[in-house]
Amino acid sequence: MQQSLIIVKDLGRKYVIGSEVIHALKSVSLEINKGEFVALMGPSGSGKSTLMNILGCLDTPTKGLYILNGTDVSHMTDNALAEVRNQEIGFVFQTFNLLPRSTSLDNVALPLIYAGVNKKDRDLRAKTALENVGLGNRMDHKPNELSGGQRQRVAVARALINNPSIILADEPTGNLDTKTSVEIMGLLEEIHKKGNTIILVTHEEDIALHAHRIVRMRDGLIESDQPNENIKSVSPRLAALNDSGKDWEKIN
Repeated sequence: MQQSLIIVKDLGRKYVIGSEVIHALKSVSLEINKGEFVALMGPSGSGKSTLMNILGCLDTPTKGLYILNGTDVSHMTDNALAEVRNQEIGFVFQTFNLLPRSTSLDNVALPLIYAGVNKKDRDLRAKTALENVGLGNRMDHKPNELSGGQRQRVAVARALINNPSIILADEPTGNLDTKTSVEIMGLLEEIHKKGNTIILVTHEEDIALHAHRIVRMRDGLIESDQPNENIKSVSPRLAALNDSGKDWEKIN
């Protein structure tokens, strides 16, 4: 029997700007089970960013219910939400959000500082996380000494460091070239195969097709919520990266 990780019922979020009331989310109900790979899509103004912020415990709803891993987080204080974020959610952002003066090792270990883990254990866990994303030889490098793809790998390692319930990836390939995007999606596929729950926020149809379920939003509502019948694997494209005889960009 599948276990619900996220339960959202009649979720709404409005913002009051002067005399204007903006209903970013009108009424959203959604359930996501442990181990799912879900893409959240929608045009600008659809409400997907607002929903992502609430699912990531960066914001609270104006109305409705949000239960995360058995806990009602709908109306928690900012401090309580910060604790939930650090325990339950690993973030991967389009802009990487790395500390520019810190090494890869220190960037990855950062969530463990907030969790109160001692330095020896922090460094050991961060080292293992970097090795798992193929950056064992870049631990002492700072972000400006890494490529865009390497910086995103550091961000993925940081997202995984606390063994979170959810990996929330917000446009993770948005600032990357096609080749590097394929590599990052391959990394997310591997993470999902290990049992992690992934919510991928994207406006790119090609990227969303890697997910096993696609939720589309419009005007603050869920427009459709369907299983992906045409799951796109990066394996053939990754294989082609090492084959100079193929035009890998044409391989689907």
